[in-house]
Formats: sequence, C-alpha cells, structure tokens
Amino acid sequence: MAKPKLLYLCHRIPYPPNKGDKIRSFNLLKALSAQYEVYLGCFVDDEYDFQYIDKLADWCVEYKCRRLRKSFAKLRGLSAFLTGKPITLPYYADHELQHWVHQTIAKHQIDTVMVFSSSMAQYVDFPQYDQLHRVIDFVDVDSDKWRQYADNQRGVMSWVYRREFRQLQRLEQHYCSAFNYSLFVSPDEAALFRQLMPTTLKDKIQPLLNGVDVQFFDPAAVTKAPEYPLQQPYLVFTGAMDYWANVDAVLWFCQQVWPQLRALRPDLHFYIVGGNPSAEVLALHGQHQVRVTGRVDDVRPYIREAELVVAPLRIARGIQNKVLEAMALNKKIVASDMAMEGINAPTSAYLAQSDDAAEFLQLCKTMLQQEDALCTNREWVQQHFTWPATLTPLPGYLQHAEK
Repeated sequence: MAKPKLLYLCHRIPYPPNKGDKIRSFNLLKALSAQYEVYLGCFVDDEYDFQYIDKLADWCVEYKCRRLRKSFAKLRGLSAFLTGKPITLPYYADHELQHWVHQTIAKHQIDTVMVFSSSMAQYVDFPQYDQLHRVIDFVDVDSDKWRQYADNQRGVMSWVYRREFRQLQRLEQHYCSAFNYSLFVSPDEAALFRQLMPTTLKDKIQPLLNGVDVQFFDPAAVTKAPEYPLQQPYLVFTGAMDYWANVDAVLWFCQQVWPQLRALRPDLHFYIVGGNPSAEVLALHGQHQVRVTGRVDDVRPYIREAELVVAPLRIARGIQNKVLEAMALNKKIVASDMAMEGINAPTSAYLAQSDDAAEFLQLCKTMLQQEDALCTNREWVQQHFTWPATLTPLPGYLQHAEK
C-alpha cells in the first residue's frame, strides 16, 4: 500500500544534523519518512550544506532547496518596518518556493502539512489551505528569545528586538489558532505558550520532546581523533558560534569565570568548538589558553576528551542539544539554569547548575575533582531522551481530525 503524502517545510535544510534546530528537524524527517511520502521545501543558508542536498533523497520523494543569501534576506527583512510584520516573514519569503508549494499541494493532492518553525508557516497560510491538516513545530517560544535579546540591549537595537518580540508573538498566536496542532520542544515551552493563548486553544498546544542519538553519542563509538591538536587538560563549550546566545555564553564565561578558574588550575585550557565563530569569539583565540576551533568534522572527540563540559547560556529557550549530547557521552557538566530548562535532570556530583559567576566557578572547581568513572549522566539520558521514545506522540498529531 502506498504511503500517504506529506509536505514538510523547514527554514534550514534538515541535513546534516550538526546544529540544534537541524538535529530536531532531521530526526522529524526520519520519523515522517517512515510513514509518509515526504515532499520537502527548505532553504540552504550555509555553503557547506550544499554538498548534502542529494542526501535528502534517502528520506524524501521530492525536495526543493532554495539558496538563502543572508545579506539579501536581511534587506528583505527591513520591509517589515513598512508592513507591520515581524522581520522573520519577509526574511524567509521566496516567490519560487511559494510557487513550488502551491504546485506540489495541487499536483499531489497533499492534505497533510508539517511546518518546522513559524517562519515557514506563511507558505501554507492561505484560505484555500484551511481544510488541510496543518501541524506546526514552533520548537520553542521564539518570540520570547527576542524579548530576552531586547532585555540585554540598549538604545535602538533594544527597540528593534522588542518590536520583533511583539509582532512575532501576534503571529505565533495566529498560527496556533489556524493550525491543528502547535508543538514545542518541552512541557515547559508548551506551558509558557499556553499562558499566551485563549483557553479554547490550549488543547492544540502539545510538547514533543527533543532526543539524542545515544548510539552516535556513545563514548565507545568515538574512534576518530580530533583534527585540532588538543592541549590537555581542558574544558569545552560546543555550539554554532555565530548564534548570539552561544557567543554571549562564552564571552560571559571568559570574563566572569575563566580567569579565576585558571588561577586555581593554571594547566587548564578552554576549547570553544563550533562553526562560523563571530569576530568576538575569534578574538578570544590564543588569549589565556583559550582555543577557538571553528567548524570540526566530528564534535564527539572534543567532548569525550574534555575534563568538563560547560554550558553557561544566559539567553535560551527550549532544550539544549549540547547538554543532551554531553550527557550521552557521560561527561560531567556545569550549566546555567536556562541551559537545563526542559531537561529537568536531577542535579548531582556530575551535573550542576548556577547563574551566579562565583558559584559557577566553585562548581567547576568541585566538578573537576570528581571521579569520571562514577558519572551516570549517560544512563539518565538513555532512560529519558532517546529519539524513538520522544517522538512516539508524533503520529497522533498528524492524524486528521476536525478542528
């Protein structure tokens, strides 16, 4: 029997799964392809990812990948100030992709749509599609991140970010009302979003937890040597280093914690591992035994060989994959409160959290003295955050029902 057809829209190509949103969108794609013939529409915003487009054939019967030139997209985004829309909408607007969506739905009589991120919902936000079964994965309450950005800025940028927060929040409310289900990465995110919605919409808002590939992130499976020469011993932070929340995290750590920690342990190095490091991050390289690697082929060796993983995020929403991956590799972790939101793992001698710089320092010092062999972080992740388990509710959300 032929599989039913489904349209899947992503703001970024869901392969390779090498950063937070792509890890989730890729695992959703794998799960969807097991039950549906998937027609994928997405953008490619990183030249590195073009080499992987043909790989999408493993999970999709058809795909449309549009190049997103960030400089042009930013110019398009400015038009939002004339239209009263959030910048996100014109940033991701594309006439050719819109034509492909209309054509694909009509040609293949598609009646089920999965949208990944609010920026892509505009492609099926038309009256003629009201009868489609539309599910949107917001992932997290994106508007709240813009509120956090506004709170951490001054002057005109604070105004810009606060405007985006307000406009995007209104758009999120509209999509929640129009679509059959609105999914979020954790119960905490879903609960936050429910507070913004009328009571009549609350049943539409559901959690769909992130997971981690415990086979891939298995200490025993890591055989590659890191391409960057490692100086032992070291702490590590991983993440896309052009993402403001990650940049803010490592700058805070290097300013507020690292000098005092090095004074206690002069032998320590600090590795910042992740692609596209910003100018601010690159400026840290070589200073006070900080190493900035840039993009690496495999992040696992850098995590596995570290004395300690740090995740001092001060701006965050949802679930942090970097924490789940470090836990799956059974590493000791010191994180901020925000970095642990949604994971809800119990604190222990091998997993601790704080937002206070002095306490964060003390936790790092104490954690470095703990015996690695007694760490149980991997066991906890295996029990709570494997992808097959976390995506179990997905088929139920895709089943057609009256709105």
